[in-house]
Amino acid sequence: MTTNTRTALTTFVAGLVLALSFTAALPTPAHAERTVMVGGSKMYPSKNIIDNAVNSNDHTTLVAAVKAAGLVDTLEGPGPFTVFAPTNEAFAKLPAGTVDTLLKPENKAELTSILTYHVVAGRYSAKDIDKLINAGGGTATLKTVEGGTLTFTKDSMGVIDVTDATGDLATITIPNVFQSNGVIHVIDTVLLPS
Repeated sequence: MTTNTRTALTTFVAGLVLALSFTAALPTPAHAERTVMVGGSKMYPSKNIIDNAVNSNDHTTLVAAVKAAGLVDTLEGPGPFTVFAPTNEAFAKLPAGTVDTLLKPENKAELTSILTYHVVAGRYSAKDIDKLINAGGGTATLKTVEGGTLTFTKDSMGVIDVTDATGDLATITIPNVFQSNGVIHVIDTVLLPS
């Protein structure tokens, strides 16, 4: 290899390294964010809980309930919050007429209590909850914004289950839907305080 060829090759490699370094330093565009699909829509980590939830076709009942309870501003706030988000199918498991009754203005206090029972202050990923379960010898509890507690266990497949104050069990079906102000874990059953 001649000196000119080596010099040209060295210059090319140095330019390539510089270009790659510059590209790596550029901010990641929103379309390149690591998203999770929930209810047929991408959930973006750069958006807040409400901005993402309104796009999920599986959470229209939850969004309507959050609006009726006046919790939109809170869940758009800085948090961080961990939200255990029941799907429409989870709400459909409740006795007939329950959701319609809860959405009435005169039942706002009860609705707020139920919804805030699904929220924990702080950002708890599935890994964080798993560590708490292991440290607790197979169970862990977290205090909700409502003031009650949720109990967490793992099934034989390592899937995290949540038990409410009434003893009902919900399974986390989609964990770690990260948001700018917290994290959502999709669950298959509505959690009820005592």
